[in-house]
Amino acid sequence: MDDQNKNLILATALSFIVILVWFVLFPPPEPDVPLDGALTEQVTGATGTTIPAAPDASAPAPLNPQTQASDTTLQDAPRVAIETTRLTGSISLVGGRIDDLKLKDYQTTLESDATIVTMLSPQGTNDAYYALQGWAAGAGIDPSAVPGPETEWSLSAGDTLRVGSPITLTWDNGAGQVFSRSIAVDDNYMFSLTQSVSNDGNGAISVAPYGMIVQHTLPDDLENFFILHEGAVAMADEELAETDWDEIAEAELDPKWGRQAIVKEGVNSGWIGFTDHFWQAILIPLAGQTFDQALTYDARTDIYRAVTRMPTQTIEAGASYELTTQLFAGAKEWAMLREYESTGVPKFIDSIDWGWFFFLTKPIFWLLHELNKLIGNMGWAIIGLTLIIKAILFPLAYKSYVSMAKMKELQPQMEKLKEEAGDDRQKMQQGMMELYKREKVNPAAGCLPILLQIPIFFSLYKVIFVTIELRHANFFGPFQDLSAPDPTSLMNFFGLLPFEGPEPGSIMALVFIGILPLLLGISMWLQQKLNPAPTDPTQQMIFAWMPWVFMFMLGGFASGLVVYWIANNTITFTQQYLIMRSQGYKPDVFGNIKGGFSKKSKPDADG
Repeated sequence: MDDQNKNLILATALSFIVILVWFVLFPPPEPDVPLDGALTEQVTGATGTTIPAAPDASAPAPLNPQTQASDTTLQDAPRVAIETTRLTGSISLVGGRIDDLKLKDYQTTLESDATIVTMLSPQGTNDAYYALQGWAAGAGIDPSAVPGPETEWSLSAGDTLRVGSPITLTWDNGAGQVFSRSIAVDDNYMFSLTQSVSNDGNGAISVAPYGMIVQHTLPDDLENFFILHEGAVAMADEELAETDWDEIAEAELDPKWGRQAIVKEGVNSGWIGFTDHFWQAILIPLAGQTFDQALTYDARTDIYRAVTRMPTQTIEAGASYELTTQLFAGAKEWAMLREYESTGVPKFIDSIDWGWFFFLTKPIFWLLHELNKLIGNMGWAIIGLTLIIKAILFPLAYKSYVSMAKMKELQPQMEKLKEEAGDDRQKMQQGMMELYKREKVNPAAGCLPILLQIPIFFSLYKVIFVTIELRHANFFGPFQDLSAPDPTSLMNFFGLLPFEGPEPGSIMALVFIGILPLLLGISMWLQQKLNPAPTDPTQQMIFAWMPWVFMFMLGGFASGLVVYWIANNTITFTQQYLIMRSQGYKPDVFGNIKGGFSKKSKPDADG
């Protein structure tokens, strides 16, 4: 077997080894242990009122660190319903918090009776996650005279929050100031919140409006997978920051914020919030609003917060002030985020975790999205994407396979050089270089297309894993979720019986392999058989086992990615076979298969 074919096979093996090494070097992290017994101490009163006011109106008003109300108060609180075509839930009048939100378009599983996805949940429930808006007290006003987490608002307009039907909440502090909050929602997942305060008191007051998203303890559904970012995501003046949960918990204590905090001050354009695999809650100040953004962690209560705080406003007697911000709480749908970006939310599409190869991931997803719209089936869209990628790489592939065919023609001369050089390796290498130069053959040409496919492979893996458009996307038959591993196995007779297969990632899943991993192994094996087996027994054994080893290794990947790899192998096999035949070399596929089953390697008839 010539060196060119060895290089090709070794490069193919290398591309898979890179994937496995990545898994070894970046395993899922262990769950964090709460700091300082954080779960044992719960603050239930409005203790933040003890913080002194800012010394002057120009200084930022301190944020009330207390964002909790008592569970009893919240359970008994009146609520205002939320009802749109895509959302259902309610708003608590205690704190005016948006803390009960479900997504009608998404179910937790593929089962027909599965519950819809819960986006936000109230304090006092498991995995509490909610949004708060409020005011921090500055000069001229007592902290108890601004609405806090236990403040019960009055519903003054509207009865149910619907698209085109906002609600208005009001609160009179009895000291001359009336606070108001108007909440509207669009036909997707964007809330508009307009906060105002009118000062009918005797003197000027200073207040600072803020918004925050609160997460009690780490989320229950944390996946801890290296390819996926979970935690905080923020855009500050076109600079994206992705912060893991443990980075927030390990931040330094910030006296201004009264807890551990990661702070970005004086942001002119951006947003901040929390994100997971498919869903996110994001605070979005409107364009032109300068604000501070912060990620905070309270070790006493094990609570994480994403916060936006506006500059302190001085409101003279008889005057009023109004501010509008936005809250996104829903699914990370690419087309929708792009639409919000076009209407003023800066770089909102980057709230999706595109990864290191974003310059490839974004166009690959765009193309996949458009193909899916055209075809109407994500599985066939992936195959169509594979055809396009192979067409783009075809010029390189053509040069590669032409070079391989020429190397086959040179094999008799190479064997003659080996006989003449004997054990003199330097003479052998010099002779081969002269032969390559004379015949205009590049022995490394076969590796380039494979090396180019590695970042494409990772980018497609990222697209299939992180984008919600692949979640529960069907192909055909038993393949109803291309973001999940192949559900078929011998246990359910490859999907023909109405039984579930083994749990993905389990030992049984490795033993009872599915249809797609089997096809992947076969396609790799056939591609390998375009060339005769190496004469060295050790190499022959390694290459013989390689397709089946990777069949089991990659069997637990998302089935959409396995579909891509099967299509890629099939197209590559066809291209290589036809191009090599056009150059005068006829690969003996069936002869190589037959030779692979023999006990001893047979000489290549074409060699």
